[in-house]
Amino acid sequence: MKKLLLLLSIILISISSFSQKINESFQFNIKKTDTKIKIDGVLDDEAWSKTDIAKDFWMMTPMDTSQSLTPTEVRLTYDDNFLYISAICHEKIKNKGFVVESLKRDFNFGNNDNFWFILEPFNDLTNGFVFGVNAAGAQFDGIISEGTNLNANWDNKWFSETKYLGDRWIFEAAIPFKTLRYKAGVTKWGMNFSRLDLKSGEKSTWARIPRQYFSITLAYTGTMNWETPPPTPKSNISIIPYALGGTSKNFQDGSATSIRRDVGLDAKIAVSSALNLDLTVNPDFSQVDVDKQVTNLSRFELFFPERRQFFLENADLFNNFGLSSIRPFFSRRIGLGVPINYGARLSGKINNNLRIGVMNIQTGTSDLDNRPGQNFSALVLQQKVFSRSNISMMLLNKQSLNYDEIINKGYNQYNRNFGFEYNLASASNLWTGKAMYLKSYSPNTKGDDFVSAFNVYHNGLNFFGSIQYEYVGSNYNPEIGYVPRVGYHKIAMPLQYNFYPKQKESIVQYHAPAFTSNTYWNTEKVLTDFQRQYYYLVTMKDRSSLTAYYETNYIKLPRPFDPTNKGSDDKLAVGSEHRFSSFNLNYLSTPRKRYTFGFTGSYGSYFGDGKLLSISSDFGYRFQPYVSLSANINYVDISDVKIPVKDQADKIVKSNFWLVSPKIDITFTNKLFWTTFIQYNEQVQNVNINSRVQWRYKPASDIFLVYTDNYIPGSLNIKNRAIVLKFTYWWNL
Repeated sequence: MKKLLLLLSIILISISSFSQKINESFQFNIKKTDTKIKIDGVLDDEAWSKTDIAKDFWMMTPMDTSQSLTPTEVRLTYDDNFLYISAICHEKIKNKGFVVESLKRDFNFGNNDNFWFILEPFNDLTNGFVFGVNAAGAQFDGIISEGTNLNANWDNKWFSETKYLGDRWIFEAAIPFKTLRYKAGVTKWGMNFSRLDLKSGEKSTWARIPRQYFSITLAYTGTMNWETPPPTPKSNISIIPYALGGTSKNFQDGSATSIRRDVGLDAKIAVSSALNLDLTVNPDFSQVDVDKQVTNLSRFELFFPERRQFFLENADLFNNFGLSSIRPFFSRRIGLGVPINYGARLSGKINNNLRIGVMNIQTGTSDLDNRPGQNFSALVLQQKVFSRSNISMMLLNKQSLNYDEIINKGYNQYNRNFGFEYNLASASNLWTGKAMYLKSYSPNTKGDDFVSAFNVYHNGLNFFGSIQYEYVGSNYNPEIGYVPRVGYHKIAMPLQYNFYPKQKESIVQYHAPAFTSNTYWNTEKVLTDFQRQYYYLVTMKDRSSLTAYYETNYIKLPRPFDPTNKGSDDKLAVGSEHRFSSFNLNYLSTPRKRYTFGFTGSYGSYFGDGKLLSISSDFGYRFQPYVSLSANINYVDISDVKIPVKDQADKIVKSNFWLVSPKIDITFTNKLFWTTFIQYNEQVQNVNINSRVQWRYKPASDIFLVYTDNYIPGSLNIKNRAIVLKFTYWWNL
């Protein structure tokens, strides 16, 4: 296996490219201003009349061979404190209003008329920032990693306003240099602009990007030339204290109402303009959005992304190490059921080619499960090689403090992981891939405690294909990670070929046959699982889509399994073999209309010679831009599953359950939001109500009021209830 990984690394290196920047010809000269700019969405300030103009955008979809038919004009300037940007977004279809979901921050790109500003300060074509708005003025910000991966949970301090004028809408913003991370003295930054106009169905960018990629793809940025080097803030320290009060009560165990009176502190300290130190003391994450529940019929744990701000800056260094189902580090394991006492994260660029991530976090103890206090440490180094690729190394340590084998039974004294990986990203993004090796260290565990894996992707205009191999040892143990399955070999191979209609009047964007294959063997190389899916998908120019596919499965169970996944004692036996298949249909309506609809349906055979019917529908209606109503309704019916019983007739198991999730978003302004989310989940026997009011009274400073209830379905007897009022303030020193 090591020889195979070495060979793969050589192959990946050989197809890396040293070629110059693809969009080097797209140049913008940014000049410094000495006059004041008022951020009001009215471009009457003298400074805007003296800037260069970025225009003549290129269409990205529905075609990528001509210039945009929906004109956009962008201006940039700066002073000692801010980078300023303005955009005039002309409408091809005039006086018909805009298309937006709401005024809520970090909106869905594909469901809103919007403008995005993409910044790539390090010229590595890999890491960057996004700032943007929808046509109603809702803000969006995020960080880009690995060239195309967007993390929209990142949130920072900047200012913007928009004006809608019927035949055009105007965006104006000021981004503090303290918000950005960049190398001091550098006078060339990567840059692009992205515009989506849903009424005309056109997506466009300033620097040209092939349509198979995302508009944030950093391999295709143009260049922003600074008249003088962007200023380095003399002091860049942000102190973010919070104060919280609340009550909670567990009605099931009859305990008394508990009162919360907490204070805590986060701090962001710029060690340099490219290196940031995050500190936290007694953090609280009660304001984080509730996770959207889903019906889980798989045999494995589901993945939910990190939303807590402390973990988000340069999060890719830690969380993107590994593969989607082999993550040695998963920050949501930290602070799960216990408080975080304090923590520190140092992350960013040492120089143009070397990034570093260092983290140390201390959690408290828990008397409920005799959990000891635990310390979590991580070190990641990432060295850029070739045009856009990198080599990374990671060290992880989870250490139990004041550990006692008897008292703390069920917890290890320590768990450590070491890993390295090579990430391929060719200059044009046509080829991407990864080769990796991981090893864990735990008490009383030796042998078969490692992971080796690789993948290679071809991201062509017509042909997309990849191959991925994984080996995860039976004793591999990442206690800070997300690895839902161990003890297997796997080969995965998705293939897709896109056909693009040549007729301009066609309503079809593209259509494609596709095939995916996932095959698993155990460590003795005995076949245990396979899944095959045969697709046909059609995407329309109005962004609606239809997908039909046939799926076939084989599973040899390595452990007992409840086919309803409801915690029942009726389980299929270890070693039992199951073959089943299904027909599936997915439809998603156009986001142009105020009423939106999505449908997913599946019907076929199931475990134990049973039958499975699954229907899921998503409904939405918006009174734009202030109110957005949505609901997901999921129904699952499992029938005629045969559970063998020794010396008796087979037991027939059947079950059906609903998951109903209505949601109401009311956005009074782009600074005052009220979201209420109800989740009725029969599979896990829970009804959850979460209602959250957020007032952003100053940039990055908020007041939250969060109310949560959990009930038992049917009787609606209350399980627990909590209400929290939280105040945060972002203070720049």
